[in-house]
Amino acid sequence: MDLGLGGAAVVVSGGSKGMGRAAVECFAREGARVAILARGKAGLDETAEAALALGAREAVGIPTDLGDAASVAAAFEQVGARFGELNVLVNAAGPVGVGTKGFDGSDDAEWVATFDIGTLSAVRTVRAALPLLRAAQWARIVNVSAHSTRRQSPGLIAYTASKAALTSVSKNLAQSLAADGILVNTVSPGSFLSEGMKGYLRAQPAGRGIDPDSLTDAMRVIKEDFGHPAFLPRAGDPAEIGPVIAFVGSRANSYMTGADINVDGGSDF
Repeated sequence: MDLGLGGAAVVVSGGSKGMGRAAVECFAREGARVAILARGKAGLDETAEAALALGAREAVGIPTDLGDAASVAAAFEQVGARFGELNVLVNAAGPVGVGTKGFDGSDDAEWVATFDIGTLSAVRTVRAALPLLRAAQWARIVNVSAHSTRRQSPGLIAYTASKAALTSVSKNLAQSLAADGILVNTVSPGSFLSEGMKGYLRAQPAGRGIDPDSLTDAMRVIKEDFGHPAFLPRAGDPAEIGPVIAFVGSRANSYMTGADINVDGGSDF
């Protein structure tokens, strides 16, 4: 299936690892021009090199602090100078190590930090990207939310609230940007072996016998600790979310906007 992404200008925030990296690789294979935004230069450079090897027409990593509006604005100035327009904006950054302490363990600082990355990072990138998106012949925004917004877990209250806010913002943008022809959707991963989940698994007591790289062990912990089992007996690999993001962000998606697409291994939600 031709996704119509050859030569498309794409930005992926949080694209140097995990699900963002998986999306970058899919856009690269389609021959897109890709800019990756994240903080770590080494990871950005390595991801850009990998994207070029996979077939990206262009690939560049731009060191960006997604928690700082000035840094985000500067990054999109570079994108504009390089591409002149923007067809696809993917926001894949998410709270790692914050938002998972439960209600009693989360003070104001925890909530603010979680919303800053879980919601406001996407607000900042969309704000900075809009002139470039409006300049393009076609444009899509894909925000990576979370399946936990549909089934709650007491230990994820701040994280889930930030992702629910992101889903709401995305739905509103889908309506307000429809007249510009900009389609806005969220993709909501369920139980995936993300970088954040790997960190959680590594912190488990040795007695649990957890392999942090095992999709099966990851699902066992997700089921036992968070009550979020899936029909499939394993967690998802981040590489499995990339093709979904790429389709939703592609020209082949011509009529879906304001949707929240679950990729959860099977559930009743």
